[in-house]
Amino acid sequence: MSKVLLVEDDLRLAELVQSYLSQHGFVVEVQGHGNEVAAHCQRFKPDLIILDLMLPGLDGFGVCRQIRPSFAGPILMLTARQSDIDQVLGLELGADDYVIKPVEPRVLLARIHALLRRRQATESGQTHELSFGQLQLKRRAREAFLAGERVDLTSYEFDLLWMLAAHAGQTVRREEIHQQVIGRPYDGLDRTVDVRVSHLRKKLNDNTETPFRIKTVWGKGYLFVADAWSA
Repeated sequence: MSKVLLVEDDLRLAELVQSYLSQHGFVVEVQGHGNEVAAHCQRFKPDLIILDLMLPGLDGFGVCRQIRPSFAGPILMLTARQSDIDQVLGLELGADDYVIKPVEPRVLLARIHALLRRRQATESGQTHELSFGQLQLKRRAREAFLAGERVDLTSYEFDLLWMLAAHAGQTVRREEIHQQVIGRPYDGLDRTVDVRVSHLRKKLNDNTETPFRIKTVWGKGYLFVADAWSA
C-alpha cells in the first residue's frame, strides 16, 4: 500500500481527501503546518506528497524547497491559484505536477496513480547506463554526472533527460514527452515540459539563450545533441 502525506491546513478538505484516498487503498497521514512537514516526512517516509501552497508557517513553495533535497518521491502541488507564475515556480522548485482546486477526486486519484506508475516503471526496469562525453546517466540509481560531478535532478528531470538521451540525434515530440514522462496528453497550453527543459539546460551548463546540448526544434519538440558533451 502506497503512503501519501497530505499537507493541507483546511481540515474539512483534508478529511475528505484522506477518506477518499484511504478508500482507494492508500495509507494517508495529514499535516497542516508548513514548519512540520520535513520532520513528518522523515518519520512517515511517504511514497508521494500532496502539498498545498497556502499553509501556516512555511508556504508550499518553502516546503518544497526545504524537502526536495532529501525526498526523492513525487510532489503533487494542490493549489487554488490559477497563475502561470505560481505553477512554473512550483515546478522549478522540484514539484512533479500540480492540480488546481477545486479538484474532482477522480482527477486527483488519476494524477496520483500516474505519478506512482511512472516512478515504479522506471525503478523496476533493467540496469541501463548512457554515456556521452562528460555526461553519464545511470538509470537504476537515477543519477546523472557531468564532468565527474553529480547533477542534482528531480525525478521528472531525470526521466526527461533519460528519454531525450535515449533518442539522441532524434527530435522527440512534445506530445510524446507529455504522454511518457508527465503521464497525460498534451493540451497545447501546458508549459510543464518547457519549464523542465529550461531547468535541465541550466543544470547541465547548456546555453539558455542559444542551447547547443538540448536544442528546441520549433513546432515539434526537443533534440538531444550526442556530440555536445565533450570538455
